[in-house]
Amino acid sequence: MRVSVHSEHPFALPPEDRDAARQLRGRLVAPVTLWASGQGPSCVGLTVSSLLVALGQPARLIALLDPDSDLVLDRETRMAITVLEEPDRYLAEAFAGAAPAPGGPFSRAQFEQTPWGPVLPNRSWVGVTWESERTMGWSLEVVATIDTVHLTTSTPWAHVRGRYRSLAD
Repeated sequence: MRVSVHSEHPFALPPEDRDAARQLRGRLVAPVTLWASGQGPSCVGLTVSSLLVALGQPARLIALLDPDSDLVLDRETRMAITVLEEPDRYLAEAFAGAAPAPGGPFSRAQFEQTPWGPVLPNRSWVGVTWESERTMGWSLEVVATIDTVHLTTSTPWAHVRGRYRSLAD
């Protein structure tokens, strides 16, 4: 049950002042993923939902990352991207910096180490190599070559209209 004293978001801009492109982005369904690199205490990670896969030889993953994030500032050549699921909501919030994570966000779950970085067990994930980057709006567009893909039959999670949602039928 959700309780609120406001019928709408208390800090929302008036409709005439809202960014139309941002509203469009909110209406497009986006996957919820966790990008991570490093090993042990040097691991860094970031929740990312602005990404797509470009098929080809080799296939590539293209994403928009926060240019000030630890993942970008401390990036390694290789990264692991885990496709999050509904039970991972607290991780998505912690790695996005939207929820507290005493001990750091990696302390919130058990991770398995791969040559690309830490991944959540029993989740779909992809190992990539950072290929190129450029500034795109307020973000850093990153192109990464897909090195390996590990798929499960579980239901991925999505971000739409500012909320996380399950894609289960």
